[in-house]
Amino acid sequence: METILVTGGTGLIGNGIQSIAGDYSQYNIVFMSSACCDLRDYEKTLAYFSLKKPSYVIHLAANVGGLYKNMNNKVGMFEDNTSINNNVVKASHEVGVQDMVCCLSTCIFPDRTTYPINETMLHDGEPHSSNYPYAYSKRMLEVVCRAYSEQYNRNYKCVIPTNIYGPHDNFSLRDSHVIPGLIHKCFLAKQHSVPFVVCGTGSPLRQFIYSVDLAKLIMWTLFEYNESGPIILSGRPDDEISIKEVATLIAKQFDYSENIQFDSSFADGQYKKTADNSKLLSLFHEPDNTPLETGLEKTITWFNEHYKHVRK
Repeated sequence: METILVTGGTGLIGNGIQSIAGDYSQYNIVFMSSACCDLRDYEKTLAYFSLKKPSYVIHLAANVGGLYKNMNNKVGMFEDNTSINNNVVKASHEVGVQDMVCCLSTCIFPDRTTYPINETMLHDGEPHSSNYPYAYSKRMLEVVCRAYSEQYNRNYKCVIPTNIYGPHDNFSLRDSHVIPGLIHKCFLAKQHSVPFVVCGTGSPLRQFIYSVDLAKLIMWTLFEYNESGPIILSGRPDDEISIKEVATLIAKQFDYSENIQFDSSFADGQYKKTADNSKLLSLFHEPDNTPLETGLEKTITWFNEHYKHVRK
């Protein structure tokens, strides 16, 4: 039985893949967590990969966080992610992995560009100043995958999802991405009968994808996507929604809609990063994406049921 090794296998996307693993019962899928191995250490990474002998790798592991973590931990975000990415790709090659999918982010795209952004524009300019160390590290993951593919005839490919959310996310009030942070903040605001304060004006626009939907697309990419270059995994550009609208939907789920405030003393970050999924649609049928309101309901239900044990 061939093995699929999933780094970051206990995180948000990893759990999404776990939820559909039954559809791939012909494979031994190993969901690797940070407790298994420190991927920043190459010798440990190589030893773990040599032990598991994967035929396929899905590389999800990363030091990740929201806007304020990226702004306040620039060196750590660059160094950790660069080490993790280089080690995973090199170890995969050394143990003979032919097919690998690596996960990038829309934050890697240029700040000053035209919209919607497509895959050909990845290296056309500087990323936004708020997260450039993380963004450059992720850009270099695309570069090293391309280099190994060209030099050694590997099939190492990169996916670029839009903003991911769902159960098993990190709901930290300080370091999370926008949706889990807002969910936790609204939960506490209602508990303590205080305003639900959203950092920033709420005007930035984002595209979101539910973690299970992304998991299905990643598995399709692993086995079916053989085109050159990275591929954006998202809904249509017109699915874009403002942070204010997202916060309103979350407050509605908590029945706390009358208590939202926006604190404009906080930075908004990049205003928009609209991604074009035309390449995906040319190769794959229309993705069956979970509507945002439905995905939020599922995520909030899971959060409420598991509050004592969620990452926060």
